Amino acid sequence: MPHAGPGLHLLLLWEATPARMGPEATSAELAYKYGNLSEGVCKPGYAAAKMTAIYPKFMKPAPMFLDRNFKRLAKVSSYLPPFGFKTQETIIDIILTATKNYGLGQDVDGLICKRCIIVGNGGILANKSLGSRIDDYDIVRFFSNRRLNEAPVTGFGKDVGTKTTMRITYPEGAIQKPERYEKDSLFVFSAFKPLDFKWLRQMVFREKLRGTEGFWKSVARYVPKEPTEMRILNPYFIQEAAFQFIGLPLNNGLMGKGNIPTLGTVAITMALHNCDEVAVAGFGYDMNTPHAPLHYYETVKMSAIKESWTHNISKEKEFLRKLVKANVITDLTNGI
Repeated sequence: MPHAGPGLHLLLLWEATPARMGPEATSAELAYKYGNLSEGVCKPGYAAAKMTAIYPKFMKPAPMFLDRNFKRLAKVSSYLPPFGFKTQETIIDIILTATKNYGLGQDVDGLICKRCIIVGNGGILANKSLGSRIDDYDIVRFFSNRRLNEAPVTGFGKDVGTKTTMRITYPEGAIQKPERYEKDSLFVFSAFKPLDFKWLRQMVFREKLRGTEGFWKSVARYVPKEPTEMRILNPYFIQEAAFQFIGLPLNNGLMGKGNIPTLGTVAITMALHNCDEVAVAGFGYDMNTPHAPLHYYETVKMSAIKESWTHNISKEKEFLRKLVKANVITDLTNGI
């Protein structure tokens, strides 16, 4: 079943800047337009320009979350989850009526330029002391997978920072202990199958969870968030990452063997559409060092990684390396 890769959690942070700029520049123009900017100043349109240079069909505008006009999103309306929302329109309407909010909030949505960093929870993060650098940004996002239930921030702030603006997850990956939810974070939902939307409706309306058949592991029975603190991730990012960027098999638009991108790559795809600069840290697993720590927060070794049925890790790594080589993203821990 789909997951984000072994032990992956991610943080996405945005930093405001007063800089303004017109349409995305070509790669040749970037040095000229940004050459005189001070180090650390946000570069408007930078990541999109770099991405367009290697993926000419890349178009930056793409809503991060579904809102009440979601049925107008033609690229995902004809696909079943996880690549779209076909057959789930009614239940999504019901959920969105309750959540009422469909953005990140006025302060964030109004930022002119956004610098984002996505942080995985790979062991490569340990002792890198990136926490203060991470916390310098305005927004932090965690992306939950089947292992993140045990992936703490408390006690590891030196390496991973302390902020959490949101968590992106799905039923099997959602934190099951209510006390572990951050008070001020958004709960962002990513669906991989139709049943997932039923689960979300039950969480939004505080309904009793009746039966868990169809889930591949235990799921959270309660999410301690108000409906206004919940969002639905635009499934276009899963579709685009899978079919346009990585080149995974279409399989008639259905989830199948090796055609689901990890949440890490989905997060990067989302960031490329919504951020002006994108960096990553804590990504990458070196199978040549089986005794190295798999995660920053525990002693499980690299050798514990198992072959994934839903992901194609090798093709995905090729894609990520392409982004790093083309300077679309910056890998702070050099794990990709």
